[in-house]
Amino acid sequence: MDKPVIRVGIIGAGFVGSALVQLLTDSSRHAALLDAATGSIELVGVAVRDGSKPRPGIPAGILTTDAEALSAREDLDVLVEVVGGIEPARAYIESALRNGVSVVTANKALMADSGTALAQLAHEHGADLFYEAAVGGGIPILRALRSSLAGERINRVMGIVNGTTNFILSKMTSEGSDYAVALAEAQALGYAESDPTADVEAYDAAAKVQILSSLAFGTELVGEEISREGITRVRSIDVEFARRAGYVIKLLGVAERVGESGISRRVHPAMVPVDHPLASVHGAMNAVFVEGARSGPLMWLGQGAGGEPTATAVLGDVLDAARNRVSGRHDVPFTVDDTLHSFPAGELSSVFYISIDVLDRPGVLAAVAGIFGSNGVSIQSMEQSGFGDEARLSFLTHLAKTSDVEATVGDLAQLESVDSIGACIRVIDGGGQ
Repeated sequence: MDKPVIRVGIIGAGFVGSALVQLLTDSSRHAALLDAATGSIELVGVAVRDGSKPRPGIPAGILTTDAEALSAREDLDVLVEVVGGIEPARAYIESALRNGVSVVTANKALMADSGTALAQLAHEHGADLFYEAAVGGGIPILRALRSSLAGERINRVMGIVNGTTNFILSKMTSEGSDYAVALAEAQALGYAESDPTADVEAYDAAAKVQILSSLAFGTELVGEEISREGITRVRSIDVEFARRAGYVIKLLGVAERVGESGISRRVHPAMVPVDHPLASVHGAMNAVFVEGARSGPLMWLGQGAGGEPTATAVLGDVLDAARNRVSGRHDVPFTVDDTLHSFPAGELSSVFYISIDVLDRPGVLAAVAGIFGSNGVSIQSMEQSGFGDEARLSFLTHLAKTSDVEATVGDLAQLESVDSIGACIRVIDGGGQ
């Protein structure tokens, strides 16, 4: 009996789109794809911006520069969007969904901004919306949360979800590089854009945390801002202090329960104990650590970016959408838990590392200690390095409320004897939330 045909269109032929075409047209994998999709996949269109650019491996007959027309085709079964950004990607996806066409996307920014509405639109028109590749590249973490752990009560999802910042921090750790040197190397190798703001200021990681939170806890994907701190203030001296104290500095994305109905979602640098699984995640790798009430700790590790790893995750979604198409069903959207509320980041408590550059003069240490005390932040230990106008004070606090630490840092910045505020970094095993 002939297998049904699943017609697929792709918008975008960059690293991910081109790699996906190769995966879909690999003759050595034809039987495996046929079995996985329960139908024959036919690639009917690939939309690109520049039609004059050579596209090796993509048949010329299916290339088009009209992405809008491709997304509006009523004979499609699955549309893949891998161009990124909010617009016009949203318009393409909405057009396809309204025609009952299932959509697969790797667009983390769009999903964090409008995922709930788009999932509802897909449901209303009997289509699927899958976005595995939006978080962690080739790591199948969303599929695990959506199905394998669907019945588990997740307490925390914590991970390294940005390869650029992990590469930079890894270089600073292994080679003692300054931040600017490590960033320049990341740019030279193609890990960082010429404008690295989205990565180093944690916008990229924040979007991924929102997506992880939606599947782990049932929060909405409506573009809500979450607490976000990047890595631009981390210096080589901070990395060295962490090493001596038995920690590694990582940029962590965290979504966790606080009490019965509170959810904390945040991205920030953190000192991770060297024996924690996340501490050994080096280079541009990503990892997601999940803590379940019954399953205990689980971790997924893999390539967080790159054409082929990301295309593999996209392909998995295409096959899921194809199977649903053949069987005449679609996945229902994740349930939004209306009882949840965002727990204020300032109310969370943690041990903190704080570094400040000061003028080495009589009375400075007393003044600094007085500010800690006036804000209710207790000092666990203090280290001084350098002399004269290049003196540096590094502190570890006892467990302290984030808002109290922020107030302390603000007051320290007003002292005449304080030249600059360095890093303020949470210690994740400090008994905090």
